[in-house]
Amino acid sequence: MRAYVFTDKALGRYAGRFVWLSIDTENAANAAFLKKYPIPALPTMLVVDPRQQAVVMRYAGGATVAQLQKLLDDGEHAYRARGSSADTLLSSADNLASEGRNAEAVKVYEKAIAAAPKKWGRLGRATESLTFTMMLNRESDRCATLARDLYPRLKGTTSGANVASTGLSCALDIDAQNASRAVLVKTLEADTRQAFDDPRVRAKMSGDDISGLYDALISARADAKDEAGAKALREHWAAFLEKEAATAKTPEQRAVYDSHRLSAYLALNTPEKAIPMLEQSQKDFPDDYNPPARLALAYNAMGRFDDALAASTTALRKAYGPRKIGIYRTRADIFAAKGDKAGARKTIEEAIAYARTLPEASGTTRTIAALEKKLAAMPQ
Repeated sequence: MRAYVFTDKALGRYAGRFVWLSIDTENAANAAFLKKYPIPALPTMLVVDPRQQAVVMRYAGGATVAQLQKLLDDGEHAYRARGSSADTLLSSADNLASEGRNAEAVKVYEKAIAAAPKKWGRLGRATESLTFTMMLNRESDRCATLARDLYPRLKGTTSGANVASTGLSCALDIDAQNASRAVLVKTLEADTRQAFDDPRVRAKMSGDDISGLYDALISARADAKDEAGAKALREHWAAFLEKEAATAKTPEQRAVYDSHRLSAYLALNTPEKAIPMLEQSQKDFPDDYNPPARLALAYNAMGRFDDALAASTTALRKAYGPRKIGIYRTRADIFAAKGDKAGARKTIEEAIAYARTLPEASGTTRTIAALEKKLAAMPQ
């Protein structure tokens, strides 16, 4: 969004209506903010009432310029306390979710949707937020069921596409022994495909959101053991991403697709295709840890372990905050793939020591527990 959306002149009319703030979630200096307003995914947009320091609008996910304008209008609408009881409930649910009180937020989102007038303009956002919060809360069965039931009301919209794909992800997460799983997966895969194939919907979506639809559909084909179908989608996905990157007007816009393209190339067992784009990003953004961190993943997949370790060393030197843990994990995997058990163990031990220096707002306790579990399972 920083590369494609926030630079658009159409947002100029909001300059005097909002105080803009960008939070670096990796920086320990922002721990107090993150403790008060947990961020479950990037990007997440909040509109905060400065009088109460309460969130009146919250949206997790990317947005086009048009979508962001509607979100800002919704935020101002909520701030001025105008609208129906459904609007008030939606604002309350957003505030609960922003505080990490997901179970309570789910109940209030449901009340907002139940209280909504027939042609409520915020149904899409409310349903997106509800299904996303259910997914965070691991309410997979309810998330998928609700997405299936509400998709027909959102068909033909970007919200409908997001609800269908989130619901599909939830359905795939349902226990295989659950009798409802198969029907939910089949229905929501069809809904996601319908949104994916609708040119009117795609025209309103950002490239990375369309990439998200590919990811959900590929997961569904893989779950069905349809390797041919999954491979065809992966190839189509890679071609789509390459076209989007080729039409980028700036290096920053092109680099938006680096992580997506790397995922596609890894899935296709062609990690070498990622090397030129990541080397270019490393030149364009010499202070950014992402290009070398991604190069480490690509080199590891290629079996070029020494190059992978060198790239991860560069990434560690540039990285900070919780993201550094992911680089340590990758580095441990490289040592393990190289057959260096001692190096792998030492790296996880370093990761644990580093994690203990992070503020609790970064999810330190869970991170340390996961790393210690990984260390315990590693061979001596």
